[in-house]
Amino acid sequence: MTQVAQGRPAGDGETARLLMLADLVSDGDVVVLSGAGLSTESGIPDYRGETGRLRRAEPMTYQEFTGSAAARRRYWARSHLGWRHVAEARPNAGHRAVAALQRRGLLAGIITQNVDGLQQAAGAHGVIELHGALDRVVCLDCGDRTARRRLEERLRAANPGWAESAAGAVVNPDGDAVLGDAEVGAFRTVDCARCGGPLKPDVIFFGENVPPARVRECYTLTERAGALLVLGSSLTVLSGYRFVRHAARHGVPVAIANRGETRGDEHALIKVDAPLGAALETLLAGLAP
Repeated sequence: MTQVAQGRPAGDGETARLLMLADLVSDGDVVVLSGAGLSTESGIPDYRGETGRLRRAEPMTYQEFTGSAAARRRYWARSHLGWRHVAEARPNAGHRAVAALQRRGLLAGIITQNVDGLQQAAGAHGVIELHGALDRVVCLDCGDRTARRRLEERLRAANPGWAESAAGAVVNPDGDAVLGDAEVGAFRTVDCARCGGPLKPDVIFFGENVPPARVRECYTLTERAGALLVLGSSLTVLSGYRFVRHAARHGVPVAIANRGETRGDEHALIKVDAPLGAALETLLAGLAP
């Protein structure tokens, strides 16, 4: 049994709380639930934190995307330009620390709300991508899935010189860019190479449901966990918050590391408010070799 489970007082400051967190993690069977805050140090802004406040456009909903060809053109124009920003991002210290915890055998699973693939790029495996991944594209008609890089090649061929004319746009968290009507109007989309149907990034849009089988897998992981560790998520959206509530109902200890308050703070045994990269490196250093 860890010192945390024995009720060691937290003391003052984030360092004391990180030591408590190291105690909790050292028992193993930890499930990580990560959010956009884990990727901000890689240069990808989040929705609701400090970088998210700089956003100039609301994310497109599933209903908008599927219901309008004009909306799909607007999305793909913005995403085609912003994709470079996501594709060039590299894992940060927080991603590497999570991968290191997995290599030490301390994790029972990793659930990410992120769609950037950075956790896997840091060396983690078996990651459940709750909201999908931007590096894949799916056809809404035939369901064919292809690599995003193939679509980008086709879009570049269909829009010679367009990206250069739209350079300098602000990039949003979901890998798109803020563009005016003129830039969007000049953009040409492409359809599924297999059946000619409309293409969608293989991610869960706002207003779209996560596949039930994926949700059940996450529930099962959570209720069997030794602890649930939330990293970089405000838990504002029910999609992630439900697993915190599920853990609490099953008596699974919840720890949260995030900049600012979260919707799940009332369920947290430990709450750390600090930059995640440095915090997770400190956590690693506090674990026995």
